[in-house]
Amino acid sequence: MSALNQHSGNSHVWKNHRVDSTSPAIMESLDSMSLCNHDENPSLSNSSLHSNLSLHGVNSLVNQNSKLSRLCDSLQSFLLIDGNEYLKVSNSEQFIQKLHCTSNDLKVKVVSIFGNTGDGKSYTLNQTFFHGYEVFRTSSEQSSCTLGVWAAFDPGLNVICLDTEGLLGITSHENARTRLLLKVLAVSDIVVYRTRSERLHRDMFTFLGTASRAYSHYFQAALQAVGQREGVLNSVNTLGPSVIIFHETRHTRPLTSTASESSEDILRDRFAQTELEIEAFSSIKYVGVQTTNPPTNYDPLKAAIKNELFNTTVRSARKPHLVYSTLKILNDKFSGKIENVSNILFPDQYFTCPVKCFSCDCRCQNSMGHVREGKPHASDARCRYQHQFENLVYTCKKCHSNGNEVVVTSRIQTQNDNSWYSLAKYAWLGYVIECPHCGEIYRSRQHWFGNKNPEDSAVRTEITHVWTLTNPSLTTQNTAQRVVDGVSYLTEAVTSVSLQPTKALTAWVADQVAPAYWRTNNEIRHCHKCKNIFLPTDTKHHCRSCGEGFCADCSSRTKCVPERNWYTPVRVCDHCYDRDANSNEELREIMASDDVTVRKMSEHVVSTFSAVGTVFNYSKAIIKDTARPSYWVPDSEVVCCCVCEILFSDTVSLHHCRDCGRGVCQKCSQNQKPVPRRGWDNPVRVCDSCLKID
Repeated sequence: MSALNQHSGNSHVWKNHRVDSTSPAIMESLDSMSLCNHDENPSLSNSSLHSNLSLHGVNSLVNQNSKLSRLCDSLQSFLLIDGNEYLKVSNSEQFIQKLHCTSNDLKVKVVSIFGNTGDGKSYTLNQTFFHGYEVFRTSSEQSSCTLGVWAAFDPGLNVICLDTEGLLGITSHENARTRLLLKVLAVSDIVVYRTRSERLHRDMFTFLGTASRAYSHYFQAALQAVGQREGVLNSVNTLGPSVIIFHETRHTRPLTSTASESSEDILRDRFAQTELEIEAFSSIKYVGVQTTNPPTNYDPLKAAIKNELFNTTVRSARKPHLVYSTLKILNDKFSGKIENVSNILFPDQYFTCPVKCFSCDCRCQNSMGHVREGKPHASDARCRYQHQFENLVYTCKKCHSNGNEVVVTSRIQTQNDNSWYSLAKYAWLGYVIECPHCGEIYRSRQHWFGNKNPEDSAVRTEITHVWTLTNPSLTTQNTAQRVVDGVSYLTEAVTSVSLQPTKALTAWVADQVAPAYWRTNNEIRHCHKCKNIFLPTDTKHHCRSCGEGFCADCSSRTKCVPERNWYTPVRVCDHCYDRDANSNEELREIMASDDVTVRKMSEHVVSTFSAVGTVFNYSKAIIKDTARPSYWVPDSEVVCCCVCEILFSDTVSLHHCRDCGRGVCQKCSQNQKPVPRRGWDNPVRVCDSCLKID
């Protein structure tokens, strides 16, 4: 009779029983007795069994229970997978032998149990499938008694029971344990999540949501491949296992179903609130019991499990060897080394700077508010180069060999060159790289053939993080491209008005370097004094005093204009020449402007304009690749328009958006706007996508 006594918790420890073999006939006897005791009168507990039987029935039951005691001694669990994810059973034959299910026609289902450590998972399996016998070991100690995955076979229901290591237990391999549990869940037909708490905690929702996502993304395809390999296409459905949440409370009521909302609906709403998916599971059931006084009533759980076992619409039973091969394949496939990341109560992101690198999405490692303290953003993580961010920094190779780290930048001019002379020279010679200590260390297109890359001879490269989209080097990079854009503009002007290239170039350059008070050439239609219309071949002259446009006859005199910073005789119109010096006192208060100095310098290098004009005799393709900003996507990498995705061809020309740097067609880049963050202060070509961005 002692064999029927049930322990109500983890306080009583039973030793494992071992019998080498079990007769199939005896197993059938055990099956019939167990189903009789629990199916015909499920409300009858073992403690009240004797009070309801006659004396003759007691003697008969004693004989049966003696046989039941001997048979249950043969039921035992064995370690299937240890805590390091190593399979402890070498083959399917050994797996079947340890389960004591040697029948050739036998088909089984797999039931696994999950939950937090100490919530009574092993005890629940013993009570649900093995009538209270300690097939799975329980313990009253603080340390967990189940490590890894243990297996046992219930011959009455033809179920392989898998007992798993508890969640939230102390371990140095948290991620490996979680992956192991997910593999067990993937091979199961029914999953019981055992929780003993007054209310459902977030850790349950997190685990099941993670399991659903892992099944959909990783295990589903692997399981289908196993079924095709074994020739059993319906052995594993596209849906995952059925989930039964067994919730035991003491002081609070479990979830209850109403006419308008079931317990399962409440669970689904809570999963949705935490943004966790459960679509991979074939079904989700809730079984709640309130245990004011032990023992726990496991009958509702038994009924829910039997209903799922007999339901073959989603999953059907399969042979034991297929269960083993599936688990082995999953364990071999997902068993690589995994980095252990401990759960920290207060992670660094609570206190560190929230700014992320635009290029690699890495967070700044400094504390919050470091910018106000004068500390720049920083991170030890390696960044990645992206064209649109230009996050490649050059350092002088010679200085580095001497122990110094000197950052150098590419320029279109040396420090001794003035701006417009350097633009002319750039069209032929390209950009230069100067080191403040070593001077000029590299010049592109120094020779038409055989030029080396700067990385090969002069500089070292380093990829830096992009903490802000403001980059001071963009203007320098874009100046070269503006030369090419100017060449394109002049080409179109020459074609439309049939002017000589040098003539159009002179007018264009004059507008670029003109003082702020000068009227631009494209606004001058007639002489400001005589009102004669300027013909395309006529020359427009500017009075250095008033800045208006005049013909040669109306601006033939010269004099000094000190109030405009012209201290040597310069061209003025007749009206300004005849004006008395005393009437110009209001102009004396005008501050001398640097833009006049720029104009004077340009007049000394007019000879270079003809040199730039000869660029028209060569293809623009010679210089455009070098002139383009580094954030532009190279032509070789652009296949289609970034907006409409039309393929570029001889009939569909390729353009670049000045904002994002991607390739775009003419139709999708007909609008212009300034892009100050890229160094384009005036309206330039942008794609329709960037045009919509505020």
